[in-house]
Amino acid sequence: MVLWSFQATAQKDPKAKAVLDAMSQKYQNMKGFTAGFDYTYQDAGVAGDRQAGEIAVSGEKYRLKLPDQEIYNDGKTVWTYIQTASYKEVTINDATQMEGELTPSNIYKMYQTGFNYRLLADKTYQGKAVNVVELTAMKSNAPFKEVKLMVDKSSKDLLGWEMSDGQGGIFSYSFKNLKAAPDLAVDYFTFDPKKHPGIEVIDLR
Repeated sequence: MVLWSFQATAQKDPKAKAVLDAMSQKYQNMKGFTAGFDYTYQDAGVAGDRQAGEIAVSGEKYRLKLPDQEIYNDGKTVWTYIQTASYKEVTINDATQMEGELTPSNIYKMYQTGFNYRLLADKTYQGKAVNVVELTAMKSNAPFKEVKLMVDKSSKDLLGWEMSDGQGGIFSYSFKNLKAAPDLAVDYFTFDPKKHPGIEVIDLR
């Protein structure tokens, strides 16, 4: 996730913290959830194609489905599976190698470490009134300089977020069809290469 070092005047806005704490507590109380999402990347004001994906989260575990890949994380190991018409490949990493990155399992609590935050003006998003909280990275080498979270004022759901990479690029994500899913099976978050004959395995652990 990306952040920039901020002037000494930066603060942790208590009003923003109240919004973030309420949102974070709601997701923790769910024990797990599933959702669809749309995402785009905009570079220098030029928007890219909108794509769709699906996520499932349970504690530190998550499974992310994208058009060209699937990512499995069981809290200890991360499998990135790519399949095309001509080949299948899975890259395996330790979950610790992903520390510091923004993931589906930490988006709702990332503000707790490494960010300053402030409450911006309310707006309408997805037809709903939302609080907008801006997170600013405290370290110059953070993956993202700035993150804006859109939190439903009524339900405290995280409806979407935007991430700036500090070089003119903006990643935008919006949740849809969010559902509590407290009973997701542990093996839903693991990938077994043996079930995919002919797959190339790249083990980087």
